[in-house]
Amino acid sequence: MTDMSAATPFAPEAGHRLVAEALAAADAAAHAAGCHVWPISALADLEAACRLFEGIWKPAGENALATTELLRAMDKAGSYVAAAFDDDGDELVGACIGFFGPPPDGTLHSHIAGVSARMRGRSVGFALKTHQRGWALQRGATQVSWTFDPLVRRNAYFNIGKLAARPAQYLPNFYGPMNDGINGADDTDRLLVEWRLAAPETAAACHGRHRVTDAVAERAGGAAVALGATSDGRPLALPVSGPRSLVAVPEDIEALRRGDPRSAAAWRSAVRDVLGGLLADGWQVTGFDRAGWYLLEDKDAQ
Repeated sequence: MTDMSAATPFAPEAGHRLVAEALAAADAAAHAAGCHVWPISALADLEAACRLFEGIWKPAGENALATTELLRAMDKAGSYVAAAFDDDGDELVGACIGFFGPPPDGTLHSHIAGVSARMRGRSVGFALKTHQRGWALQRGATQVSWTFDPLVRRNAYFNIGKLAARPAQYLPNFYGPMNDGINGADDTDRLLVEWRLAAPETAAACHGRHRVTDAVAERAGGAAVALGATSDGRPLALPVSGPRSLVAVPEDIEALRRGDPRSAAAWRSAVRDVLGGLLADGWQVTGFDRAGWYLLEDKDAQ
């Protein structure tokens, strides 16, 4: 294990306060989650991270999410390879990997992040992301991007509500068939988000001041439902009107894929058409109600 304090800061001097704030937020998040987060480079830790990923996604056949050799190379090349350990420092309970884009972009792409089953619900994932922010700022990055399944409520809330990341693009069937224990045979639609590391809302989120969205209040204030649900739980697209719209997602798409694949496919298609269509038309996601609603605003109407 490698303590983050050993990393060499590469951020410009003018940004030292921002870096210090980010590192303080990361320390506080790890303490609250009952873990420690460090970059890793030892082979044993890299192997443990790969085992963690395999245990979470359960990929079919030989389709490994990551290998020890790949993580070793990523670490050597200066990419982000980090893990969360329990308070005793003995057990790897979470891991996150990412790589840099072209030099002019100043962007780190966060590719995989996962937390062990026994530590879920304790905000270890939040600790990993706040650590990633501090690490990236130390190296002069201004933004982190990543993708997630837009139909998974808990991930949408975590990324948009808890981290204040901004959805930028809808990517239909981005990875193709994965056939693993999470995605099954479903299309792998993804929402690309951008996390602006110096933005005030990002700093606030990393200090625990999360973005709150209330779909009931938004509807009372005039927001229209662009995608809702019928009485039997099927998606129902409606005409878009006004500058603010709400897009629903099912309560548990993973259970729906297992129990009612046709309904899951209908939701996938509807969210792709409505949410993807609104984003393509220039609408912006400004929040997510953890009850299952994306809030969007028409930028042209502002």
